[in-house]
Amino acid sequence: MLRFLPGLVVFVLWVYCLVDVIGTRDDRVRHLPKWAWIMIVLLFPLVGSIVWLLAGRPEKARPLTREQGAAPGFSEYERPGRFAAADPAKDEEFLRGVRERAEEQRRAYEERKRREREGLDGDPQA
Repeated sequence: MLRFLPGLVVFVLWVYCLVDVIGTRDDRVRHLPKWAWIMIVLLFPLVGSIVWLLAGRPEKARPLTREQGAAPGFSEYERPGRFAAADPAKDEEFLRGVRERAEEQRRAYEERKRREREGLDGDPQA
């Protein structure tokens, strides 16, 4: 069983790298086109996989800094594509609109409940 271990390790590495190459976006692959990396990994399982991991695989994206627009202290907001608000006036306007809409919905809900209670009690006054 121990003699099959190196072959199994190479096979698992090869499958991992092949799936990684195929799943990587074309614009993120380094040094060669994606199709070339697929061919290298397919034709040279051990060497191609190692070279892919060292030279072709995209670098890990670093979290945004506060200067780049990330909200401080929240890891969810520090990933690329997520930005903190830039215009406090627009934020305040948006929040005011949200509050007004919530208040309207609350009033409508209470009115609906009041009418249901009056209808169930048999009191036709509205």
